[in-house]
Amino acid sequence: MGLAAAALVGALTLAACGSSDSGNSSGDSGSGGSAAPSNLKIGMAYDIGGRGDKSFNDSAAVGLDTAKKNFNLSDDNVKELSARSGETDTDRATRLELLAKSGFNPVVAVGFAYAPALKTVAPKYPNVKFGIIDATPDDVSGPNVTNLTFAEEQGSFLVGAAAGLKTTTGTVGFIGGCSVPLIAKFEAGYKAGVEAAKAGTKVLTKYLSTPQQNCSGFNDPAAGQEAAKGMYDGGADIVYAAAGGSGSGVFTAAAAANKRAIGVDSDQYLSADPAVQKTIMTSMVKRVNVAVLQFLTDAKDGKVKAGQEIFDLKVDGVGYATSGGKVDDIKDVLDGYKAQIISGAITVSDKPQK
Repeated sequence: MGLAAAALVGALTLAACGSSDSGNSSGDSGSGGSAAPSNLKIGMAYDIGGRGDKSFNDSAAVGLDTAKKNFNLSDDNVKELSARSGETDTDRATRLELLAKSGFNPVVAVGFAYAPALKTVAPKYPNVKFGIIDATPDDVSGPNVTNLTFAEEQGSFLVGAAAGLKTTTGTVGFIGGCSVPLIAKFEAGYKAGVEAAKAGTKVLTKYLSTPQQNCSGFNDPAAGQEAAKGMYDGGADIVYAAAGGSGSGVFTAAAAANKRAIGVDSDQYLSADPAVQKTIMTSMVKRVNVAVLQFLTDAKDGKVKAGQEIFDLKVDGVGYATSGGKVDDIKDVLDGYKAQIISGAITVSDKPQK
């Protein structure tokens, strides 16, 4: 990732509302929409849950909203479409193609599930710049495709360390939305962080769905609640949910059991229902908004490059949230781990240890 991208990330982080680790920042660069209107037409294809999921999609939406404000775009210059549960790759391809043929350029595909569809659509529209969140060049590539990826294992290491330092039962949990390599990165980092902070801590693991089930576990709060209840009943006192919209069910279970939970993607303490807010100890912040705004800014300036961009701890692409003050007493330790990861003293694997 270039210096310009790093500088933008830093600017966005400083502009965050509330906690500097929130991940829910508007990312406002200060233009306030005062610049001359842009003729850029932006298309956004959300994953299941869409805008309003209080997690992954909402973080992407923050980046879009910031671009709309900073570029002084009219409503007609932005088109947002969302995926539905149970849809096929053909459905996703139809959505991307609708945006492209309607004149929207660039187009952002939010989520790795769009990779097969983008393989089909991108070659048909060589002049359209496509950005895809969480899909590597191994998943999809092309001269007009930018892969916006994150070091999820690094951020997950930090919240895993927090869980290890805070557990009183010696057992914690991890719930993944879908059994895919991307979510395995969250599991890998979390387990490594737990072990680093308190060796021998047991980590219970549960995935809510598979690709064959269309990764429905990202939008199934009832399944998240049931899985978390089983973990709390089994002795876990902290559960990390890397499960999109299903995380709300995990928070509900945590509140019922008077236990703690760890959110994901955005600072979920800030968006949670007050009834469950007190259960959220921290969140692994994945700044999708930063990646989206970076891509859209590059598109506006004619600087989009094909290939992979990685947003890691070094550029604050991932991190942990401090809202609620529940990790204030261990912040120095967590920041110490962060510094060691950035320096290379600690290397975090993206594959879970068996």
